[in-house]
Amino acid sequence: MILKEKSNCFLHPDDIKSFEFGDVRENAVENGRLIKEAFKGSFDIKVKKGYCAGKCVVFANCDGLCNSAKIADNAMRPLLSYKGELPEENALDFMCDHLLCSTEQSKETDLGKAVDMLLRGSLLIFVEGSKNCVVFGVQAIPERSITEPDTDVQEFGSREGFTENIKTNLTLIRKRLCTPNFTIEIQEQGKESKTRLLLCYMKGRVDEDLLNAVKKRLENLDFDTVLGAGYLRKTLDTKRLSFFTMVGQTERPDTFAAKICEGRIGILIDGTPFALIVPRLFIENFQTLDDYINRPYYATFMRIVRFLAFLISVFLPGIFVSIGLFHQEMLPDDMLYNIVVMESNTLFTLTLEALIIHFVYETVREAGLRMPKSIGHAVSIVGALVIGDAAVTAGLIGAPMLIIVALTAICSLVSSDLYQPISVLRIVFIIIGGFTGLYGIMIGAAALLISLASMTDYSVPFLSPFSPYKKYLLRDSLVRISMEKLGKNIFDINTIKLKNKK
Repeated sequence: MILKEKSNCFLHPDDIKSFEFGDVRENAVENGRLIKEAFKGSFDIKVKKGYCAGKCVVFANCDGLCNSAKIADNAMRPLLSYKGELPEENALDFMCDHLLCSTEQSKETDLGKAVDMLLRGSLLIFVEGSKNCVVFGVQAIPERSITEPDTDVQEFGSREGFTENIKTNLTLIRKRLCTPNFTIEIQEQGKESKTRLLLCYMKGRVDEDLLNAVKKRLENLDFDTVLGAGYLRKTLDTKRLSFFTMVGQTERPDTFAAKICEGRIGILIDGTPFALIVPRLFIENFQTLDDYINRPYYATFMRIVRFLAFLISVFLPGIFVSIGLFHQEMLPDDMLYNIVVMESNTLFTLTLEALIIHFVYETVREAGLRMPKSIGHAVSIVGALVIGDAAVTAGLIGAPMLIIVALTAICSLVSSDLYQPISVLRIVFIIIGGFTGLYGIMIGAAALLISLASMTDYSVPFLSPFSPYKKYLLRDSLVRISMEKLGKNIFDINTIKLKNKK
């Protein structure tokens, strides 16, 4: 947060004056002085002066992002210990070709761009009399090791997941797509953070209109900092008022590679283990990589289970409230009698009771998620056992409602990518059911279906292959046919694109 001096007004990001470096100076010491001045007060920026065959050489690096042993062995020692003669005109070229030991080195004339590379772990070498500087690759950025993804768990799939290092993530994908058609374009986003993005697609399979649309939206970004995938997700999604999104995310390189092969575009963001995929279909929320390893009948069964779990998590509490308040004749007499006895001892109506218990559940879940892992499970157990049992015993809520909430909570976790819209829609349908009954829920469900059917981002229908209906694509929707038949024709996202839409 940046404030104007002696003022309570916030400084607009456009008014922040960046340090202007300009071009690399012939005076090596002057280049070092400019870097020190720009980072005045920062102890991690190191600038050291030395001499190579009588010519002044200045080294600049960011401590903590570089490998000190590489700097000493591959750059400083070869240059500072050289006792021969340097050519008068091409001293820098001579050093690069004969003295410096690295395959990752380049020249830069813009001092500002060179400093950007310094902040990414490179060593800058300035030589007296040269208007170029050497950008020497000695990166040693701390990173987390490759581990199994936490949010996208597969039973039989790979145990490799993305990390926060963009180069590591690209390596995990490249080893799965050993083809020159796999194309990677690099961009920078964020005026201050200058976060690197990798735009990944399969040449010859990606649609040019889709590629141009994604590039245009990324070019229109005007963020001061980009620190994660969430900064880009809403920008890439045109249906910003919808509960659902056509921009998917994954922690798995195998899932990412599979989507790229289908003609989609993937985006890797430096500093986050989540990659974005556009566009994403609604039916893919109920599909996993395990479905293509299991037998077809079991994969079909599990997809139907996931879809039914989604319907239960969204509509069951609202239906229970509406039946209990307006449509008691739909229940068997014995069940109705038991529910009436249990609910008669509570203080609240069914609608308010459902809202309270769902609020408590979301609070306990959030507490378990944000607390340290060592005590997070304890919070969940206390919330589930102590609060739930005590609330029923005290007559605050009824046992039937507690069962409904528990079943709904379990079902909502089946499709983790849909948890956010599910949690909000569940509250919406509880309120609708409490005021209008099943008729209101039916109208709300129809409105939700129409909203989903109207989502057409990047000219791709969100509900495809059901709306518009594509019979030949149903072979890999809720139903999955054998891999022998499925593998003959790889799914292509362009086959469901609406050609008459822009």
